[in-house]
Amino acid sequence: MSRRAIIAGAGIGGLATALALSQAGLDITLYERSEGLHEFGAGLQLTPNATRVLLRLEVLENVLALATRPSAVCAFRGSDDITLTRMPIADAERRWGAPYLTIHRADLQRVLAEAVRRRPNVELRFGTTVGDIAIHGDRISIGVMRGLATTQDSADFLVGADGLRSRVRERFGLGETDKPAFAGRVAFRATVDAPRIDSRWLQREVCVRLGPNAHLVHYPLRGESILNLVAIIESSWRGAADDHPWDGVADRPALDRAFSRWSKATRELIAAAGRWRAWPLYCRPPIASFSVGRIALLGDAAHPMVPFLAQGAAQAIEDAGALKRIFSQTDSVPDGLIAYSQDRVGRAARIQIEAKRQGRIYHLNGPMAFARDAVMKLLGPDRLSSRYDWLYGA
Repeated sequence: MSRRAIIAGAGIGGLATALALSQAGLDITLYERSEGLHEFGAGLQLTPNATRVLLRLEVLENVLALATRPSAVCAFRGSDDITLTRMPIADAERRWGAPYLTIHRADLQRVLAEAVRRRPNVELRFGTTVGDIAIHGDRISIGVMRGLATTQDSADFLVGADGLRSRVRERFGLGETDKPAFAGRVAFRATVDAPRIDSRWLQREVCVRLGPNAHLVHYPLRGESILNLVAIIESSWRGAADDHPWDGVADRPALDRAFSRWSKATRELIAAAGRWRAWPLYCRPPIASFSVGRIALLGDAAHPMVPFLAQGAAQAIEDAGALKRIFSQTDSVPDGLIAYSQDRVGRAARIQIEAKRQGRIYHLNGPMAFARDAVMKLLGPDRLSSRYDWLYGA
């Protein structure tokens, strides 16, 4: 008898999971609350641990057609553009077994959605929200809301890929301490068309500019036709998780103040973007299990993390790959979900913790920043690359 899974959320994690589980032989219904897959966001980095899974999901070739292969990750001192380190990644396939790519988020989402639509055992339903959840023996049922109407659906298990404020996660009963907490930083994102900037910024490199209480990341996308910019600054704002004043609306004066004493080149990059969008960064504590009974969590619903290791999308893709591997080997849903949780919890928790640590290092100032810069210069490319073997080579 065919097994069936329901997935809540059609972001990158949800789409990758629908594809993964369908390839493992399951029937899938994927519910997405928005009315369609809209282009939003900007660039993201697909590190080798993610592209390795995309190869197994049989979509890497289509991703490569839209992605950029950077030659290096470079770090600069934001005040004067001094190069601190350069880690070559053009040979990522030799060292880590898969390529290191950058891609527009919408392009990756489109590739995954097209692959999902080609699967005869996947149904994608837009404009629907997963509501009440109930367990009935070896089945799980959900309320499916569309507008004012509610219907019922059931399956062998439910995967919550519904993001930071996951309604599925609420079923884990983790209490008030599990509420999303503001991470003290705001991410500003923008893209700039190539004709508006100096061509030197369109080299195939991921550039990170470090300074006190802020950093700037930039790299080209879509055949060097646009430059992706991400500026992250610290904020002392405190309040409810749903009430941040910058949720999508950029406080441009705050951005300009944060970089006012940085190099001329940095300030020119900031000024080149005519329209910035801003999102506060939130996190939740690592949890002991990603499954309860016939419910599993994935991506930001399971392990939301700050972006300082560029692992948000990569870890959701890893989750999907783990589910495919496990459910290709077992017919038992409870055993499969337990195995999935055991496979993923430790690694995801480590990355959540290491990402926060990396953020603190990026934003150092004074003598500590001087020491950081000296260490980065002394490490050299080989020793720096080796520090990422545990992450990219897994």
